[in-house]
Amino acid sequence: MKLTQIDFQQRRAQLAKKMGANSIAIIATSPVAYRNRDADYKFRADSSFFYLTGFPEPEALAVIETFESGDEYSYSLFCRERNRELEIWNGYRAGIDGAIEDYDADEAYAIDLLDEEIIEKLLDKEHLYYRIGHQADFDARVSQWLKKADAQQRQGHGSPAQVIQLDRIVDEMRLIKSMQEIELMQIASKISAKAHTRAMQKVRPDMMEYALESELNYIFGQYGCVPSYNSIVGGGANGCILHYVENNQPLKDGDLVLIDAACEYECYASDITRTFPVNGKFSAEQKALYEVVLASQYAAIDAVKIGHLYREPHSVATKILTEGLLDLGLLKGELNELLETEAYRQFYMHGTGHWLGMDVHDVGTYKTAGEWRAYEAGMVVTVEPGLYIAPDDETVDEKWRGIGIRIEDDVVATQQGPRVLTSDVVKDIDDIEHLMAEAR
Repeated sequence: MKLTQIDFQQRRAQLAKKMGANSIAIIATSPVAYRNRDADYKFRADSSFFYLTGFPEPEALAVIETFESGDEYSYSLFCRERNRELEIWNGYRAGIDGAIEDYDADEAYAIDLLDEEIIEKLLDKEHLYYRIGHQADFDARVSQWLKKADAQQRQGHGSPAQVIQLDRIVDEMRLIKSMQEIELMQIASKISAKAHTRAMQKVRPDMMEYALESELNYIFGQYGCVPSYNSIVGGGANGCILHYVENNQPLKDGDLVLIDAACEYECYASDITRTFPVNGKFSAEQKALYEVVLASQYAAIDAVKIGHLYREPHSVATKILTEGLLDLGLLKGELNELLETEAYRQFYMHGTGHWLGMDVHDVGTYKTAGEWRAYEAGMVVTVEPGLYIAPDDETVDEKWRGIGIRIEDDVVATQQGPRVLTSDVVKDIDDIEHLMAEAR
């Protein structure tokens, strides 16, 4: 499944309507990122640029203009020209003709002509929308364009009187996913679930963390996908490091392994975490902590309902986690006081989720007018409570130390209640142990 040019047309039309009459929006794609010396990372278009254009190439910029009537808009695309010699080295380019024929631009220009052509488009517009503050060199370039437009006042022209943050509009558009976007995220989630299932089946004591990571990448690659973020494969105490990505240690018999890894499909991300025993069997302490995290996650998922505030899953999760820590003796005191003082942060120091979409930590505000916003249909959020008992935490019994657990799923708020996109990978203890036993 792929989005069509009709989808991108509808987004541009929606943006144009929100911009108002006699306005212009300018949005550039990502710069090429170099890994080292003359080796660069594989290019991936800027999410908001791609959201509006579907154009996958580097060195590109889109311009959306509205006019006095406010009823129509024009879409221009600046991109690389066709170049036979460079295409032999680096691959096919759409070129000027392709930008119009394949990507639905009304007008297309060579990117080398941007500084020259953009001035005329800025003249006499009332509002300029662009992504203020994303790239300092681009900010400086826009400033120069505005100065050149201002210089034409003697000819009866002027530059936009107001410069507005484009992200305020596009981020909110991206926050509410269409049915097509949700289905793309469902595909990404199913592929990622297959990868996690394979990891549970393939793990063995003394295996290296990076070898287990390769099993995930194998599944991603089978579907033409890449990781949507750096994979975390943390065995034992490494699972207590929230953003552990070295993945270079052996997995030990008796330890848990925490895997936070997923792929993106057609520029839409998934995000899954599972924690399971390297040898296929949870110890008593591992099982006790895992059951607390799992109970908190099920309850938090159930709280992702239209009308509930964004923070509700976190409140639900922290209450259950704190109760569990009290029952196990890792915390002592009175429940309400422990919640008020956030005593759980000794073992659970992050939030319970984040928006998910084209970016793993997707765009969209979490508060409006200083208050947590309510869930609306089409919002997608991760739900990922955890417990991390540091290996050097002498406030707890030694049997608990070095255990790190996180369980994460991707959830859509719908009129029918929460829809879990990542349900294809098991997470109940009996199901995990059964799956791993079958693979041995």
